[in-house]
Parts: sequence; structure tokens; C-alpha cells
Amino acid sequence: MIRKLALLVSFVLQPLLVPSLIFLFLLFSAPQASSMGTWEKGYVLLMVFLTTFAIPVISIFALKLTKNISSFHMKNKEERLLPFVMVSLYYVMSTYFFQIKFNLEPLLIQTLISITICLILLTAITFFWKISAHMVAISGLLAIIVAVVIKYPGNDLLFLILGGVLVTGGLASSRLYLNAHTPLEVLGGVLLGFGICFFSFQYFA
Repeated sequence: MIRKLALLVSFVLQPLLVPSLIFLFLLFSAPQASSMGTWEKGYVLLMVFLTTFAIPVISIFALKLTKNISSFHMKNKEERLLPFVMVSLYYVMSTYFFQIKFNLEPLLIQTLISITICLILLTAITFFWKISAHMVAISGLLAIIVAVVIKYPGNDLLFLILGGVLVTGGLASSRLYLNAHTPLEVLGGVLLGFGICFFSFQYFA
């Protein structure tokens, strides 16, 4: 039962979905992030979902079908390299696409840049060490929530911070329970995701 719950948590909070969750938070819970109307925000969120989740997931399915990866879990770092490099390229192109075509507010562009930097660093580290992609992603989301609350103190988002801490802890516990990562690999993911996103929002957004 516990194993099934851990698998469910890891599946629901899979890294490629987190950018969409970050934009959902910024567009609809942090009014300072964007002056767009509701329909425009919905359209941007849909495009973020398509470019950072749907297209990369389809590509990973193609890698599985062509036997370039043996499992979607990608248990060893060697199997992770090709998908991570491929997804990094998608994110670089998506960031450029959004900046040129959508002319988004600086905070939203900075968000995409921060996410892309996290992914590129994750990919580079994966050449030497199997750091936790799940923890990089969810810690980045937590960092952005915390940074927004600090940067715009009028936002009453304490419940989101507490929820984010609980979710991050729950996901870390799931990855450890499933033996997907060692404690050090989980900690490395937390430090990378939280550090890059928090620093980026505090000093550049």
C-alpha cells in the first residue's frame, strides 16, 4: 500500500508537469506576475503545458518505443542523458519562443529562464551523478512561492508555502522509499532547484 502511494506521488508530481504548476501559481495566485486577462492567462498556461510537458512526454514515449531507453523510470544515469539533453533543448526553444512570440512580462520570462537553467544544470550533473530530477522540480516550485511571498508581501500565501513544504517532503520520502535515489541525491536536487529559482527571483525578477 505504501509503495503504491509512493509511486502515485512520484507519478503525479513528475518533473515535466511542474513548470505548468509554477505558471498556474504565478498567473492565478500572484496578481503582480501578469496584467493579462483571464483568457490570455489560460492560453499562456495551455502553451506552457504543451511545450514543457506534452511534447517532451511524447518524445520520451518515442525513445521508449525505439528502445533508446528501457524504462520510463530511467533508473541509471546513462539512460537519463539522451532524454535530459533532448528536453533541455525543448525548454531552450520554448523560452525563446515565448519571449519572441508572446512578449510576456519579465517575471514570466525569468521563470522560464530559471526552469531552463535548472534543467541544463541537471543534465550536466547527470553526466557524473544521478541527482533527483523530481526534487529539482518540486523544490523550484517551492522556491518560487517563497520568493513571491517575500517580494510581494501583500500576498497571503502562507498556506501555499506550508503546503509546498509538505508536498516537497512527501515527494522526497517517496523517492527514498522507492530506492530511486539516495538521501544525498535527493538533497542535491533540493539544493539545486531551490537555490537557482530562489536566487533568480530575488535578484533578477
